[in-house]
Amino acid sequence: MDKAKYLNPERTYSEKQLSFLEAMAGEAQGNINKALKLSEYGNVSARDVVPYLQDELIAIAEHILAYNAPKAAFGMVGVLDDPTALGAKNSVAAAKEVLDRVGIVKKEKLEVSSEDGSGLFILPAKKEDE
Repeated sequence: MDKAKYLNPERTYSEKQLSFLEAMAGEAQGNINKALKLSEYGNVSARDVVPYLQDELIAIAEHILAYNAPKAAFGMVGVLDDPTALGAKNSVAAAKEVLDRVGIVKKEKLEVSSEDGSGLFILPAKKEDE
Protein backbone atom coordinates (compact mmCIF):
# COMPACT_ATOMS: atom_id res chain seq x y z
CA MET A 1 0.00 0.00 0.00
CA ASP A 2 1.29 3.45 -0.88
CA LYS A 3 2.31 5.27 2.33
CA ALA A 4 1.29 8.63 0.89
CA LYS A 5 -2.32 7.48 1.02
CA TYR A 6 -2.43 7.35 4.80
CA LEU A 7 0.31 9.72 5.99
CA ASN A 8 -0.45 13.30 6.96
CA PRO A 9 1.89 15.54 4.93
CA GLU A 10 1.80 18.19 7.66
CA ARG A 11 3.14 15.80 10.27
CA THR A 12 6.61 14.45 11.01
CA TYR A 13 6.90 10.74 11.80
CA SER A 14 9.65 8.83 13.58
CA GLU A 15 11.22 5.83 11.86
CA LYS A 16 9.45 3.52 14.33
CA GLN A 17 6.07 5.12 13.58
CA LEU A 18 6.61 4.76 9.83
CA SER A 19 7.74 1.17 10.30
CA PHE A 20 4.70 0.44 12.50
CA LEU A 21 2.25 1.90 9.96
CA GLU A 22 3.91 0.02 7.13
CA ALA A 23 3.67 -3.23 9.12
CA MET A 24 0.00 -2.57 9.95
CA ALA A 25 -0.83 -2.08 6.28
CA GLY A 26 1.32 -5.00 5.17
CA GLU A 27 2.75 -8.03 6.89
CA ALA A 28 0.91 -7.64 10.22
CA GLN A 29 -2.44 -7.31 8.41
CA GLY A 30 -3.90 -5.12 11.14
CA ASN A 31 -2.53 -7.11 14.09
CA ILE A 32 -1.26 -4.34 16.40
CA ASN A 33 0.98 -6.54 18.54
CA LYS A 34 2.59 -8.11 15.48
CA ALA A 35 3.12 -4.66 13.95
CA LEU A 36 4.75 -3.44 17.18
CA LYS A 37 7.20 -6.37 17.08
CA LEU A 38 7.92 -5.92 13.37
CA SER A 39 8.62 -2.23 13.87
CA GLU A 40 11.02 -2.90 16.75
CA TYR A 41 9.00 -0.99 19.34
CA GLY A 42 9.93 -3.73 21.79
CA ASN A 43 7.77 -4.01 24.91
CA VAL A 44 5.85 -0.80 24.23
CA SER A 45 2.12 -1.09 24.84
CA ALA A 46 -0.31 -0.48 22.00
CA ARG A 47 -1.92 2.29 24.05
CA ASP A 48 1.39 4.14 23.97
CA VAL A 49 1.46 4.10 20.14
CA VAL A 50 -2.06 3.89 18.75
CA PRO A 51 -3.51 7.19 20.07
CA TYR A 52 -0.83 9.17 18.22
CA LEU A 53 -1.46 7.33 14.96
CA GLN A 54 -5.25 6.94 15.18
CA ASP A 55 -6.03 9.00 12.06
CA GLU A 56 -3.44 7.11 10.02
CA LEU A 57 -4.77 3.74 11.20
CA ILE A 58 -8.30 4.74 10.21
CA ALA A 59 -7.00 5.84 6.80
CA ILE A 60 -5.33 2.44 6.36
CA ALA A 61 -8.63 0.70 7.17
CA GLU A 62 -10.52 2.89 4.70
CA HIS A 63 -8.02 2.11 1.95
CA ILE A 64 -8.18 -1.62 2.65
CA LEU A 65 -11.97 -1.51 2.34
CA ALA A 66 -11.75 0.52 -0.87
CA TYR A 67 -9.22 -1.94 -2.36
CA ASN A 68 -11.54 -4.83 -1.56
CA ALA A 69 -14.79 -3.24 -2.76
CA PRO A 70 -14.50 -4.72 -6.28
CA LYS A 71 -13.80 -8.15 -4.78
CA ALA A 72 -16.91 -7.77 -2.60
CA ALA A 73 -19.02 -6.79 -5.61
CA PHE A 74 -17.79 -9.80 -7.61
CA GLY A 75 -18.42 -12.05 -4.61
CA MET A 76 -21.97 -10.81 -4.29
CA VAL A 77 -22.66 -11.25 -8.00
CA GLY A 78 -20.97 -14.66 -7.96
CA VAL A 79 -23.68 -15.91 -5.62
CA LEU A 80 -26.16 -15.31 -8.43
CA ASP A 81 -24.40 -17.98 -10.50
CA ASP A 82 -24.32 -20.51 -7.66
CA PRO A 83 -26.72 -19.55 -4.84
CA THR A 84 -26.34 -22.98 -3.22
CA ALA A 85 -22.56 -22.67 -2.81
CA LEU A 86 -21.23 -23.37 0.65
CA GLY A 87 -21.12 -20.11 2.63
CA ALA A 88 -23.06 -18.10 0.03
CA LYS A 89 -25.14 -16.38 2.72
CA ASN A 90 -22.00 -15.38 4.65
CA SER A 91 -20.31 -14.17 1.47
CA VAL A 92 -23.23 -11.92 0.63
CA ALA A 93 -23.37 -10.57 4.19
CA ALA A 94 -19.62 -9.83 4.23
CA ALA A 95 -19.74 -8.25 0.77
CA LYS A 96 -22.70 -6.09 1.81
CA GLU A 97 -20.81 -4.82 4.86
CA VAL A 98 -17.72 -3.92 2.81
CA LEU A 99 -19.79 -2.17 0.13
CA ASP A 100 -21.82 -0.27 2.74
CA ARG A 101 -18.65 1.01 4.38
CA VAL A 102 -17.17 2.28 1.12
CA GLY A 103 -20.40 4.09 0.30
CA ILE A 104 -22.01 1.76 -2.20
CA VAL A 105 -25.45 1.34 -0.71
CA LYS A 106 -28.67 -0.23 -1.84
CA LYS A 107 -30.87 2.30 -3.63
CA GLU A 108 -34.46 2.42 -2.54
CA LYS A 109 -37.26 3.60 -4.75
CA LEU A 110 -40.60 4.85 -3.48
CA GLU A 111 -43.65 4.25 -5.64
CA VAL A 112 -46.92 6.03 -4.88
CA SER A 113 -50.22 5.18 -6.53
CA SER A 114 -53.91 5.52 -5.82
CA GLU A 115 -56.73 3.04 -6.39
CA ASP A 116 -59.13 5.48 -8.08
CA GLY A 117 -56.61 6.56 -10.73
CA SER A 118 -56.53 10.19 -9.67
CA GLY A 119 -53.22 11.99 -9.71
CA LEU A 120 -51.13 12.79 -6.69
CA PHE A 121 -48.98 15.90 -6.47
CA ILE A 122 -46.26 16.46 -3.93
CA LEU A 123 -45.57 20.16 -3.51
CA PRO A 124 -42.48 21.75 -1.98
CA ALA A 125 -42.69 23.13 1.53
CA LYS A 126 -44.39 26.48 1.85
CA LYS A 127 -41.97 29.37 2.38
CA GLU A 128 -42.48 31.29 5.56
CA ASP A 129 -42.80 35.07 5.38
CA GLU A 130 -39.84 36.84 6.91
